[in-house]
Amino acid sequence: MPEWTVAAWHELAERLHEQALFFYLAGVPLLGVLAQWLAWRLRLPSILLLLGFGLALGAWIDPDRLLEQVTGADKSIGPRLLSPVVALSVAVILFEGGLTLKLAELREAGRVVFRLITIGAMVTWSLTTVAAWWLFELDLRMAALVGAILVVTGPTVVAPLLRQIRPSRRVGSTVKWEGIVIDPVGAVLAVLVFNQAFVGHGPPEWSDLVWPIARTAVVGVGFGLLVAWLLVRLLKRYWVPDFLHGVLFLTFALAIFAASNLLQPESGLVTVTVLGIALANQKSVPIHHVAEFKEHLGVLLISCLFVVLGSRLEPRQVLALGWPGLAFLAVLVLVVRPAAVLCSTLGSRLNWRERTFLAFLAPRGIVAAAVSSVFALEMRSAGILEVDPNPLVPITFLVIVGTVAIYGLLAAPLARWLRLADPRPQGVLFAGAEPWVRQLAGLLHRDGHAVLLVDTNFANVAAARMEGLRAECTSVLSEYVREELDLGGLGRMLAMTSNDGVNALAVREFAHIFGRSNAYQLPAKDERSGVRASVGSHLRGRILFGHGLNHGELASRTQQGWRFKRTPLTAEFGMADFRRQHGENAVILLVRDSAGNLRIATADAAVTPQRGEVVYALVQTTTEGSP
Repeated sequence: MPEWTVAAWHELAERLHEQALFFYLAGVPLLGVLAQWLAWRLRLPSILLLLGFGLALGAWIDPDRLLEQVTGADKSIGPRLLSPVVALSVAVILFEGGLTLKLAELREAGRVVFRLITIGAMVTWSLTTVAAWWLFELDLRMAALVGAILVVTGPTVVAPLLRQIRPSRRVGSTVKWEGIVIDPVGAVLAVLVFNQAFVGHGPPEWSDLVWPIARTAVVGVGFGLLVAWLLVRLLKRYWVPDFLHGVLFLTFALAIFAASNLLQPESGLVTVTVLGIALANQKSVPIHHVAEFKEHLGVLLISCLFVVLGSRLEPRQVLALGWPGLAFLAVLVLVVRPAAVLCSTLGSRLNWRERTFLAFLAPRGIVAAAVSSVFALEMRSAGILEVDPNPLVPITFLVIVGTVAIYGLLAAPLARWLRLADPRPQGVLFAGAEPWVRQLAGLLHRDGHAVLLVDTNFANVAAARMEGLRAECTSVLSEYVREELDLGGLGRMLAMTSNDGVNALAVREFAHIFGRSNAYQLPAKDERSGVRASVGSHLRGRILFGHGLNHGELASRTQQGWRFKRTPLTAEFGMADFRRQHGENAVILLVRDSAGNLRIATADAAVTPQRGEVVYALVQTTTEGSP
């Protein structure tokens, strides 16, 4: 190797060593986002890859040692700095989760959710405590603390799984509400157990248990509603410019989280959750742009936190748990969760399929990791020597990794087997229900694809229903469509109204639900590009079918005798035969492959049908006896 190359490598290695903490902090977000992207591509639970990347990073760099070198302090500075950072990050994550909760969902899931966070939480705590005491031979106080910490599930792992699985509306609402609301409940329970088991003296009185819960509820609910009212008033009076809305909500959430914890320990999680729910359900000011900002921030925080916590975890501590650890994990999955769901759903409207799905979905996430780390640090700082706090973190991370792996890999197949979800839904939401739209929707419906037509014209909706199509008379831009209608089985949105502005807005709205790659709209009547275009390029979705095939052109062609036709391609009747029969003017709109997956033609990407696939096309004339 040339001498200058060796010298360059030595210089680079020296710079890396000198600025290791800088590159560690810069690399954590990169690894987190890379793990999220890989999880999306591979359709795996993101937390598994995040923890894996964190473990790999921790094998190369010890963050506590880096802080020790930079600050000159002992290695305990790392946990002391990490604890408040994790707490504030969890507050943001729960606030973002609260912004996704709609009270309308509780009409179907409210009773079950309430019983899951009360009866279910008590059953989980009791059985987990017994399992930890018996299998790990822990002190009963430590076992009770482990049981309290593992009551939580958490939006950090539930939300990605729901996006991947996309279960039916009722069971999805139940899982989402439980996953967010159970976090503050579990955290408060863990604080009560810790205070009574390790700080208090003698057996607890009823007042020792009831009074902290009451104070937590009063502080959390009161502060959350008060700050929500204040933020709404500020926005309603236009006292805050738009570019400050996101950071204003963020800073208020962090400030009220800290203030609540100052008045009552761990009430901050209740406060930020109530704040998010209150803001999400008020009707005075729109907050969609704030929710979107918080969603992006939440993804970044989750990615960074799991990588950092994973880098600080020593795998040998988890492996040292041995077979009792595996048995403990099996008990949680096969006994504790099913028992909690059974006790919580007795007498409910949930059918056996929905109960079975709930019984096998309880992954633990960042809140469990954060709470266990905080208590381990507090026990170490308080000098509680008679009980070793070390099992807390290894047991918690074992449960996190194990439950995420088990539920993440099995929940989607289970939901499909129970007929509660379609992981790759091929149904279509149509904005518009005019006669020619109904023709196309009818072809897809007869081939087994779920369709939903939304139109403000009642005559069009009534005609669609008479043809056996599911249709709703409302604006596609209304909250009713997003919040009330069951979109299960739908994976794409085709905006096909006569109003180009409505089509553009519908695409932007449903891109958040179906993804930008699955939101389509007809070409605008005025297809000019540039600053004088009728609809700006940043507002448009994927352009359907081809340039020139706008609403007016399609309506005109169907009035002239053109019609939508379904044609299967076989060995005897291929694409060349299709062209000979229908001519070169026939427009191929969609293609359905042998697995039932749809491919939609766009202005920038035509589809090429293959043998064994079904072509949906707009044709001018046909001959009798065609397939």
